Amino acid sequence: MRRRELLAILGTTVAFPLVARAQPDLPIVAVLVPGPAKNAEDRIVAIRQGMREAGLTEGINFTFAWRYADGVFDRLSALALELAALKPRVIIASAAAAPVAHKVLPDLPLVFTSYAADPIKAGFAESYVHPGGHATGNVMSAVGGEQALTGKRFNLFKELVPDLKALGFIGSSSLLATIELNALQSVAGQLAFSVVRHEVRGLDDVEAAVSASMRDGVDALYVSGEPLLYNNMRRVLPLVMAPGKPTVGTYPEWGRAGLLMSYSADLIDDFRRAGIYAAKILGGEKPANLPIEQASKFVLVLNLKTAKALGVTAPDRLLAVADEVIES
Repeated sequence: MRRRELLAILGTTVAFPLVARAQPDLPIVAVLVPGPAKNAEDRIVAIRQGMREAGLTEGINFTFAWRYADGVFDRLSALALELAALKPRVIIASAAAAPVAHKVLPDLPLVFTSYAADPIKAGFAESYVHPGGHATGNVMSAVGGEQALTGKRFNLFKELVPDLKALGFIGSSSLLATIELNALQSVAGQLAFSVVRHEVRGLDDVEAAVSASMRDGVDALYVSGEPLLYNNMRRVLPLVMAPGKPTVGTYPEWGRAGLLMSYSADLIDDFRRAGIYAAKILGGEKPANLPIEQASKFVLVLNLKTAKALGVTAPDRLLAVADEVIES
């Protein structure tokens, strides 16, 4: 074999893998979370799962860009702009991050998830079936809205606390807390208990609100699912549990962390479905044509460790229907 031919073959052999390894820029899926990264670990897994279910693989079909506000909501706008600078194809924004992303990034397809307010009233969409704009996603309420969810939650809670006459509401005047309070007041009339509210303007007010509720003679405490309290759960939880009263909250994490009971839509399933929608948008579908999904999967968590400390006995029926029972 001639030397020139050998060099040509060797040159081709060396060059080929370099060409094969060259990859075009992958589309970016941006994710904006209002809380800390630690709290979002299972949600990240769920988004990845949803995108896999839709047939897309990270690192091959797309790549992620994540930003976390660590519970400091004033940072959300700046973080949204940071993500926009990366030129993502779609952004997934959860809870309190959703309205910020919708406002700050009006030209970027948005998938909101675990959103607890009405997306129509919030200006996200024209209707559930045909959103019509640049945003779609899923909401935590089922058919019947927050009042139906609250009614189910307190029918369950009254099996644990049948003598409930007065409930202390721990929450601020945020949009979500106000929605919860209105639903609670409506349900309270049907279930023969009253709602006592001492407004929380910031985290420093939680202890005072709990103490005031105790002076008012409440039998139990309800902890709002609003981002202020949820994203500062470690600080809030000891304060609401200190009086030794039964406690009830929304998201499963509250029950797992120590509240007597929690009941809400399954947040992990919400994030999985958001991943599916993000994959569809990467595939060319428009948010305007993707119906907003309402919650269809719910989680009841009973904390028997807390029940034992309070001297509360969980009925067998409730134990049978609980999705999670925390015993230690």
